[in-house]
Amino acid sequence: MKKFTRRDFLKDSGKAAAAVGLSSASLTAASAASSKDANERVNVALIGCGGRGRYVGYGMVKEGAHMAYLCDPHPARLKSGWDFVSRVQDEKPKMVKDMRKVFDDPDVDGVIIATPDHWHALATVRACQAGKDVYVEKPHAHNLWESWKMMEAAEKYDRVVQVGVQNRSAPYVQAAKEYVDSGKLGGVPLVKVYNMKSGGRFTLGSAGQCPSGFDWDEWLGPTPERPYHEHIFRHGYRKYWTYCGGDLAGDGIHQLDLAMKLMGDPGVPKSVRCVGGRYAYPDDDAEVPDLQMASWDFGDFIMTGAETRYPRYMLKTTGTIRRNEEQPYWTHNSTRVELYGSDLMMTIGRHGGGWIVQRSGGDVVKKVFGKVPDSPHYRNFLECIKSREAPNADIRIVHPSMACINMANVALRAGNTALNYDAEAGSFHNDKADALIKRTYRPDYEVPERV
Repeated sequence: MKKFTRRDFLKDSGKAAAAVGLSSASLTAASAASSKDANERVNVALIGCGGRGRYVGYGMVKEGAHMAYLCDPHPARLKSGWDFVSRVQDEKPKMVKDMRKVFDDPDVDGVIIATPDHWHALATVRACQAGKDVYVEKPHAHNLWESWKMMEAAEKYDRVVQVGVQNRSAPYVQAAKEYVDSGKLGGVPLVKVYNMKSGGRFTLGSAGQCPSGFDWDEWLGPTPERPYHEHIFRHGYRKYWTYCGGDLAGDGIHQLDLAMKLMGDPGVPKSVRCVGGRYAYPDDDAEVPDLQMASWDFGDFIMTGAETRYPRYMLKTTGTIRRNEEQPYWTHNSTRVELYGSDLMMTIGRHGGGWIVQRSGGDVVKKVFGKVPDSPHYRNFLECIKSREAPNADIRIVHPSMACINMANVALRAGNTALNYDAEAGSFHNDKADALIKRTYRPDYEVPERV
């Protein structure tokens, strides 16, 4: 199996990956200078101690890791992070506000980056430069350029970088992939990805007072300077392009990446079309769309993506279904993928829920249950820190999925338009669109041109 070079990544790994048949089983990471014995404890640090971060940190410790650091610019988040992790670890980790202290410690093997989206790329690059392996939450990049730089850093510094798209570690997903590969669906020229969630009107409200000891400037990081705002900090940042890629990036990446895996990881699409905006709530305070419809052309199949934040009857797969042998009511399931084969149709859920294959009239040909794959995904990361193999959701494999979403957002923001994408040049050959490939960074918080 051909090993990817740094030049391949800079050109855009998705196209190169498709050309050589890249798979998580065959791609291996270069040996690290400080590989660990199979029985040696892995020391990890959690950077970003919000709700998701605490959950991932807890899960890593349950899988055998030792939490050496908790890092967050907010003192209350540090406390709540430890309160959560202390359920599975007796020894209290070091508590720091500045992630550079984590990177400077040679005893830290890996870091969990669970910051808000706008920090993911810079934190990952810094970690790789410091010789740390990385588990980075989804979406791993704010824009196309950041994803390129993250891949470049992983390659240059021989780092394991696992993206938090857990479906790639799910046994039921692998079974679905084998079914697709068997040809029983027939040819699959159409794939539909759904992130059709409920929602409501967003009002920013009053700014409130910055909590004592909270380093708001550090939280802003690469983004423009602005006064503290309580709702931006807590959840409202997900409503603005400055900090995120909308909910298609924040949550839809799970389903889209699942679809890409089932379709054999075809690389970056050659074109994108996207329309959307604030249709359900046109006069509220949000920037990102509450309705977004995208389509990507891969040459031999088309994939569509439906993103909503308004229909109250659409529901995500419940925790009960995710952890048991049950399936959701697929018609109103918010987070599903549909593969329209020439002979049969497959519907699959993310993070549990399993999958179903049907023929005309709804007749069920095959039904498979599936459970939430968080634990095997964490375990895979920790195993790869020791083995130096590429993880199931290696950033080089997941990059094309992230690129699809970044491309859709560029087409939307460039005027609800269609764009061709030149993967070799990393360009849309459209000035307005190309200006959105990269963002402007605050001094001292730049993702470097040369990692």
